[in-house]
Parts: sequence; C-alpha cells; structure tokens
Amino acid sequence: MDWTARMNRALDYIEENLAADIDLKQAAQLAFCSPNNFSNMFLITTGIQLSEYIRRRRLSLAALELQNSNTKIIDISMKYGYSSPTAFNRAFQNQHKVSPQYARSRKIPLVTYPRISLQINLKGDAEMKVRIEKKSAFTVIGIKRTFRNDTENMIPGFWEETPKEIYDKLRSLANTEPKWFVGLCADFDGSHEFNYYIAVASSLSVPEGYRKYEVPAATWAVLEKDGDLIDLANRFWREWLPSSGYRRAGVNIPDLEVYPDSDMPKDNFDYELWYPIVKE
Repeated sequence: MDWTARMNRALDYIEENLAADIDLKQAAQLAFCSPNNFSNMFLITTGIQLSEYIRRRRLSLAALELQNSNTKIIDISMKYGYSSPTAFNRAFQNQHKVSPQYARSRKIPLVTYPRISLQINLKGDAEMKVRIEKKSAFTVIGIKRTFRNDTENMIPGFWEETPKEIYDKLRSLANTEPKWFVGLCADFDGSHEFNYYIAVASSLSVPEGYRKYEVPAATWAVLEKDGDLIDLANRFWREWLPSSGYRRAGVNIPDLEVYPDSDMPKDNFDYELWYPIVKE
C-alpha cells in the first residue's frame, strides 16, 4: 500500500467519525505513522492544520443538517462535538458568517468544505542529499520541553532561551556518536503534544536536573543541510518519502536534528535531519 493510499485510508476514518469521537492515534495507525507525523504530513501536503480541517468539515455537515432537517440546533451542536450552544454559535458564525438560527430561517447559501482526498504530484526538479544508514542504539542526555504541533513553532526559542551553563554542561557529557548537539522529537501523546529534547549522545551518568532518552537501533534516512531546516523537513515528507519505497518506522522511534558543531546555538549552523524508516 503506497503513501497516498495509507493517508486516504486515515482520512476515510476521520470522515466516518465526524459525528463521533475521532481517535487520532487510530487514524495515524491507519497511515502507518505516529499521530504527530500524521498531523505534520497532513499540514505539509494540504497547507491546513488537521484540527482545523476536522473543525471545518464538522461545521459543513452541521450546516447541511441544519438546513435540511428539523433536528434541534442544540442536538446538532452536540452531535458535532460542541458542548454548549454558545460555543457552537460562535464557531458557526466564524465559518459561515451568520448564526445557526439565521441560516435555518433564511435558507441562504453557506460555506462548506469538501472532504480532502490526497494525491501527490512529485516535482523532482531539485536534488536532495539523502543517505540511508543503519545505527546501533544510543543514549542521549539533555533537557526537555513539551510542545504542540498545531501551534506556532516555538522550538527555536527553546534553543535561544537555554542558558549558556547548560550548553557547557552538555558539551562536557558528549562522548559518543552522533557528535555534539541533538534536537530530538519524541513521546508523542496520541494527540498534538510531544516532547523536544536539547541533548547530546553520551554514555555517562545522568546529572541531576537532566533527562535521559534511549534511542533504539534503526535505519535512518539522513538528509544533509540544504537551506532552511523547515523547508527541507517539508520536502522529505512531501517529495522524498512518498517516492522512496520506504515509510516512517514505528511510533516509538524519535525524529532527530543532528548539529555536528560544539558551538550551538548560532545563526549559521550545519545540520542533518534523521528520520527512522523501514522498507514498504
């Protein structure tokens, strides 16, 4: 089953459960990836957050039901996940620009969003420096912070705000490969939250106040620096992975940013992106 088929199977599940609870972990399993990666791939390929897409689809179905049935507005709001009429009224007006009551009484045209079906159009007009490497398990030691993948990217601020003494301590701990600093995305919670570690690979004891993470043995797609880091990450999901014959490996293996430089953070930095993969 190719990438687009897996993603569309997950979207089928979402569509079938718009009037019920949507388990993003189950949707991601249908796409053979973690919830975080599923949300990221959806955003990269469609340009819209998955949570926003689900909201728009639910409000589209609510509008159709409101204008084509005698079901009470409060029952429609509950059906599509709104715990109060006030919340439903606010969301409905935000999308449709009129209140539910007005839409029902006037039978006016409303804004609806169709179900998305993903297709990949691979350009292939720009090179990507990618190598496949098998790596043994290793341990990283560092600090961590929890982020959400459906909000503004705050990770660069985490690097900038970390005190110099912490970087000095991490440098003193680095003694195994990959050398120097690692940014590690892990511990996906089945929704939108994940933990991000600023860390180094180390075999030493974990100092007080620091965290350890065991990175399992894996096969990695290693992308070498090519302009902006976020742009390169997006190209991996949008261009390389769908045409590679690989898929992302299991949900318990993190994504890595590897910075082969002891002088971090800084404005002009080298980097590699490591993604765990398995053959289709």
